[in-house]
Amino acid sequence: MKSKLHSEICNELNVTYIKKNHDYGDSFAKLREEYNDAILVRLFDKYCRLKTLIQGESIQVEDESIDDTLSDLANYCIMELVERRIERSYTKPDRPEPI
Repeated sequence: MKSKLHSEICNELNVTYIKKNHDYGDSFAKLREEYNDAILVRLFDKYCRLKTLIQGESIQVEDESIDDTLSDLANYCIMELVERRIERSYTKPDRPEPI
């Protein structure tokens, strides 16, 4: 049951990633090129938002829920992993194919 929910959430994250990355023009990767610790800023922004929502403080922007914020946090972590793996793939020396 939980693994099915995990899979569904990952699929939802991917759909959200595709849509937002299209609309924002791969802005996270571009920001990361200028500031290699951009992930910390993005995670901190979302952490602050999550804290506000969980504590039930008065909010003015009502179109973002706790679930939305958690999804954004997860997607930012995945986006950072993607960028790190891409970087490593470009820095690996060419290796001969195994025989």
